[in-house]
Amino acid sequence: MKRVKFILSATLVFSFLVSCNKRLDDFLFNGDNTITEYLLDNYPGPTSLDLPGSFFVPEVLIHKFNYTIQSEGETLSISAIYVGDIESISEDTVVLYSHGNRDHMDFYWPRQKVYAHMGGLGNFGVLMFDYPGYGLSEGISTEQNMYDAVEGALLWLKEKGLTDERLVMYGFSLGSAPTCKVAAGGFSMMPNKIILEAPFASSEVMVQDAALLALPASFLVNVKIDNAEQVKLTSAPLLWIHGDADDFLAMDTHGEVVYKNHNGLFKEAIRVPGGGHETVPTFMGIHEYSESILAFIRKDNE
Repeated sequence: MKRVKFILSATLVFSFLVSCNKRLDDFLFNGDNTITEYLLDNYPGPTSLDLPGSFFVPEVLIHKFNYTIQSEGETLSISAIYVGDIESISEDTVVLYSHGNRDHMDFYWPRQKVYAHMGGLGNFGVLMFDYPGYGLSEGISTEQNMYDAVEGALLWLKEKGLTDERLVMYGFSLGSAPTCKVAAGGFSMMPNKIILEAPFASSEVMVQDAALLALPASFLVNVKIDNAEQVKLTSAPLLWIHGDADDFLAMDTHGEVVYKNHNGLFKEAIRVPGGGHETVPTFMGIHEYSESILAFIRKDNE
């Protein structure tokens, strides 16, 4: 029933876009840049995940900062949050988390806390950043400056002493694009492992799913994201997680395609019965979700 409702809603949106000569880019990049500060645990709005108080992170381990990138002829300040000991980045394994398409880092803060608690608080460093046009990050959201923002995050980590064999990249939803792009090569670092939760196959498939018509993606979007092709170019081990009730990015037309196309050293799939786009951790159970990710990170490359 949810899938039917999504199809009907998507069709209405598509009809509206065509009639108004609008494009889907604004729906793909659905950031909120109206905030004046990041409130984290005190954020009053909706969040990606409800967590018990046991996932508390003390202030001493929370580092809010900005780094600068050059993108499309502009100098932009990008906001980021690192959870962990910055002084030990040269020794720690670090998870670089690229979030989804909505709101800003406050919305995804509970997820960052889950990853920071894997194996015990302080076992991993976790870096999250806002794309241009999201939260306090400057600029207008585009595909290119999203990639430039993740490159800036990689450079920041590299300058702090992180090396490729201790870098894990985690891409959720929209964040699967920069994760797959980096893993395909051509950036300042190469991840040792990648995790994709609810990834999308390509902008082409997104348009066809929404429009229910065999239209070229260029008709409605400027972006040319193709995770299903990019993932073919990486040898990094992959963990794919997807809910089979995802009515935003359907598991069969998106996640399954990305997983099938991965030809790397090792890959593992977790298909979550009943899990929706945002609710996979809840349907798996936070503990099982966290432990599954931890086991993958700790697994020796095969």
